Amino acid sequence: MNPRTKSDAHRGLVLPRRALRRLAEAGIFAQASVSLEYQQLAKRYVVRGVESGGAVEALGRYVTFCGNQGEPLLWLHPLDGIGVNGVHALVIAPSLVRVEMFRRGQTYDVLISHIAPRSESNGKRPALQSTTIFNAEEGYLPVDLAKQRRDPKEIEMPRFYSRAGEPLPVPGQFESVIKAVTSAVLCLGCKHSHYLRSPRAPGSSPITLPNVTDSLAATDAEDGGPQP
Repeated sequence: MNPRTKSDAHRGLVLPRRALRRLAEAGIFAQASVSLEYQQLAKRYVVRGVESGGAVEALGRYVTFCGNQGEPLLWLHPLDGIGVNGVHALVIAPSLVRVEMFRRGQTYDVLISHIAPRSESNGKRPALQSTTIFNAEEGYLPVDLAKQRRDPKEIEMPRFYSRAGEPLPVPGQFESVIKAVTSAVLCLGCKHSHYLRSPRAPGSSPITLPNVTDSLAATDAEDGGPQP
């Protein structure tokens, strides 16, 4: 297998087995997979994601979600894991932008992808459609800049380049979420959400639902779930 990190817009970053083994040994759990759920009251499909991950000194992996313009979303509720560097919060929305980062030492890989149900389903359960917004490998962040992680507002983003050495700038609307996940993959023994917000937090983007009773999603059965 190519030692460099690969990516798949639907599953997230596809890491080498050795990296997955080291993450498991370090106790870092990041859930990049999302699921399609059906809201009975609103009679529509939504996407369910879990913000998760954390870091040890040599490794970090983190997954979070935001709106189409990079804005923070409100979580449905926080999640408590068995230990640190695990699950942090649950989010449900008609569509999500997933932001995932993997760090090994001072080297960073990132994937930003938009995930939504396909618009045309011919009356059947739709498939999830994933579109890559930004994908870069082997970014670099010097140790002295990484130490600024104690203040997320001042943290620097890794610098990414093409294979030819040309800069790959992160799309401007996603800079704030990239800074957040950079802080997260440096957060040793992470116990909290780095980007999804509490409904009481200022500057959050609400998830618009038809009415307050539709704020909970009903989970589909594995055989395909209910149809609208």
